[in-house]
Amino acid sequence: MNAQAVRPDLPTPRPTGKGRPKPRGSHLNRLRDAVSLYLPVLIIGVLALGTFWLVRNTPAPQEPHSAREERRDPDYRMQDFAMRTYRADGHLKTEIEGDQGRHFTDTDRLEVDGARIRAFDDAGQLTTASGREAVSLRNGEEVELKGNAVVVREAGPNAQGQMQPRMEFHGDQLKAFPDLNQVKSDLPVLIIRGQDRITADRLDYDHNTRVVDLQGRVRSVIQPREPAGGAR
Repeated sequence: MNAQAVRPDLPTPRPTGKGRPKPRGSHLNRLRDAVSLYLPVLIIGVLALGTFWLVRNTPAPQEPHSAREERRDPDYRMQDFAMRTYRADGHLKTEIEGDQGRHFTDTDRLEVDGARIRAFDDAGQLTTASGREAVSLRNGEEVELKGNAVVVREAGPNAQGQMQPRMEFHGDQLKAFPDLNQVKSDLPVLIIRGQDRITADRLDYDHNTRVVDLQGRVRSVIQPREPAGGAR
């Protein structure tokens, strides 16, 4: 009789929790959490680098258009010249003569060395001006004279038809406004009206209103007037 060993049936071992393989979803969750945590930091870093690059590569602000133009060279130069402007009726309005001239289109500015100027107002009254240097703006509407500046308003009738004596203005700097019949200066001036002489530190003269505003130290020498008809 053959004997056979009989192995009792034992329960099949089951894997414990420690040895059980984790599902793949847990790795994805941890990766998503890490990305969510560091993504804002990465975005901020990229923006900072982009801003730095933009600042380094942005060109410097350009100067205003008018400022660049004002420093341009004159569009043309003149020597021993004469320029004239006329009114709509054909009468001469302004005549500017000079040894040398430089014109700037951007500011409608004419610089003149050795300037001699003649200007007629609407009534035909003549005003002459001269100076070592002159700057004419807006076709002679404003003229600034520098260096031995002289402006002369020739004798003529006023708005009431009364004859007015010749007037002269002398100074190192004078501003004449021919269309407005005005002469101004912020520097000492000498005024000669007929035989009268007046000096002042500043001047504002309006021929239309016959008002002379003299400021600073004012000194005058007024000659006596002859009685009407020459009677004594």
